[in-house]
Amino acid sequence: MIGALILAIILFGIQQPWLSFLKKRHSFIDVGLLNKLYGYHLVFWLIYYTYTRFNRSDSIAYFDRAENSSAESWFSLYHTGTRFIDFSAYPFVNYLGFNYEMMMQIFAWFGFIGFVYFYIFFKENNRIRVNFFGYDLITILLFLPNMHFWTASLGKGSLIFFGLGMFAYAMKEPQKRFITLIFGSFLIFNVRPHVFLFAGVGAVIGYLTSSEKVSLFQKLFVSLVFAGAIFMFYGQILAVANLNEADVVSSFEEFASTRSDGLSSSGSGVNINNYPLILKLFTFWFRPLFIDAPGALGIFVSFENLVYVLLFFKLFDKKFIGYLAKASSMVKMSAVIFITSSIALSFVMANLGIATRQKSMVMYFLFFVVLSFLSGKEQERRARVIKRKALILKKREYAIK
Repeated sequence: MIGALILAIILFGIQQPWLSFLKKRHSFIDVGLLNKLYGYHLVFWLIYYTYTRFNRSDSIAYFDRAENSSAESWFSLYHTGTRFIDFSAYPFVNYLGFNYEMMMQIFAWFGFIGFVYFYIFFKENNRIRVNFFGYDLITILLFLPNMHFWTASLGKGSLIFFGLGMFAYAMKEPQKRFITLIFGSFLIFNVRPHVFLFAGVGAVIGYLTSSEKVSLFQKLFVSLVFAGAIFMFYGQILAVANLNEADVVSSFEEFASTRSDGLSSSGSGVNINNYPLILKLFTFWFRPLFIDAPGALGIFVSFENLVYVLLFFKLFDKKFIGYLAKASSMVKMSAVIFITSSIALSFVMANLGIATRQKSMVMYFLFFVVLSFLSGKEQERRARVIKRKALILKKREYAIK
């Protein structure tokens, strides 16, 4: 544990010049807030570590495989999916001598970096402050407990969140942030290839349907990069779920049924195989929700899920459809990633524990859509106030004359 605490201090020191560099590029960044977020994230690293002492955790298996690997070389371990975590952990364990606690710490830091990139993504695209029950919505989104719990340990959650954060940040200016885009996409593809497919499709649709003045070159650049990547790795993406390339739909249905049956057999399983799609999605996004909460932890998660519900219902506004039609490429990209990922994952998630963990990958894209919509409404409200004040001032000047 001492090694992990020392590592936490070292990582805090390393991130200061990096945050200062980002601050120079993006003046709106609040470095103090992000340092507080790091401390908050460390609390969840400790909570998750304590959780692993009394409960079964994949993080222990990842560490054991990395420590006891008989591989001839590091690169011989490379593979997508679960084995990519073994590949990622190997050099830290075998070259740097990290113990289990230190591995939990370094992967928690990777998760924290994902939060930094999502923070910039939110702020850069939404300069108008939005309040939620009197508090800054972006700050609330950054400190949601469930998002931190599943990104503060050795495993897929922290790495893919890291990659998704980089991906979202880079898509604002893909040519200028090409290295960040490539590395983020690399992480997403290697951890969960099918999520890379959804991200790529979302990016292409977002740029092609954007109402912004996006150059033809940028549209072609994004489309060709992701279309080429998806074409190159299409077979590998399908292989993750053992899908038949000749009949993707029927083979996915078979996989989803098998996967869902397997998950529902565990302790917190909920059999949703026969639910209509809308109920599958509701279960994936918002359950447990008090009445079906499994234990004390479920009650705690239910409070956060209630926040999700309240935010989601902000979109039940007659102006939203019109807003979405004219929205920026980032909003449309986020909407497509959220919807496509949710539909695919909801078909195989029959276990509340798995669903709670998996949805951390996609909920920030929903939150971005909600934030952008509310920010747009606030901007319109301010414009109306300014216009009204100008009109009143003009009437007063006319009356004086």
